[in-house]
Amino acid sequence: MKPEISSAILRQVMDRADRAGGQEVCGLLRGRGPVIRQALATANIAADPQRAFEIEPAALLRAHRLARRTGGLEILGCYHSHPNGRTDPSPRDAQAAAADEKLWLIVTPDSARLWRARPHGMLHGRFDPVAFGIRTGKRDIRAVTGVCRHRTVQGWSFELDYLTD
Repeated sequence: MKPEISSAILRQVMDRADRAGGQEVCGLLRGRGPVIRQALATANIAADPQRAFEIEPAALLRAHRLARRTGGLEILGCYHSHPNGRTDPSPRDAQAAAADEKLWLIVTPDSARLWRARPHGMLHGRFDPVAFGIRTGKRDIRAVTGVCRHRTVQGWSFELDYLTD
């Protein structure tokens, strides 16, 4: 099953990246099954947060404990931003990633792409791109490979990159 995420969660993560002033933001993707229901913001404790991210270990432990104790939302993966404007994982990301099949949402203030960390992935030997569905409230859009957003008079609009067969 393809992962799904709401446009509201995407907007929340992209807005956080926009306000970060050139530093990488990070957090955990929580949900049930293939559906991402929450983007939990965490502190970036990397030594150089303009070029790297490291999720605060205490936040990761709290999220795991909460999921076990309450039967709550599982950790489906993580997110982080790239201030350089690219949504592809970097070689540094590949070195840090465990090949655990978890999702990696990489965002800029204006775009987002979803990846899966796995052994022998096509990018840097660690990541494969993931098609995903976007829930917009009124309708579901399937087989999207990425999003770009544009500022309009009414607010933000999403431009979708569709998966082609």
